[in-house]
Amino acid sequence: MLLIYCPYCKEARDEEEFSYGGEAHIARPADPDSLSDNEWGDYLFFRKNPRGIHHEMWYHSAGCRRYFNVTRNTVSYQILETYGIGTQPQVTEGRGSQK
Repeated sequence: MLLIYCPYCKEARDEEEFSYGGEAHIARPADPDSLSDNEWGDYLFFRKNPRGIHHEMWYHSAGCRRYFNVTRNTVSYQILETYGIGTQPQVTEGRGSQK
């Protein structure tokens, strides 16, 4: 089980209190009406599935009920950082590598 630190509640809680929300930092198309069916399908359905560092969005459903981002290593399941929506990650590749 993961122990996840909520950047808003300022405490680490069990994974059971959270819901996974998918890949973080997905920008919505500025003009969705101008996209082709293939481009719209890519936006809706295609996500990265990296081995290693991955930025994810989580929801604290049993706590503050807010979304936040997590940088997690998908190989070791180690959470490297958590940070609020609208901010950028400090860890972008490898343990401790800074952006």
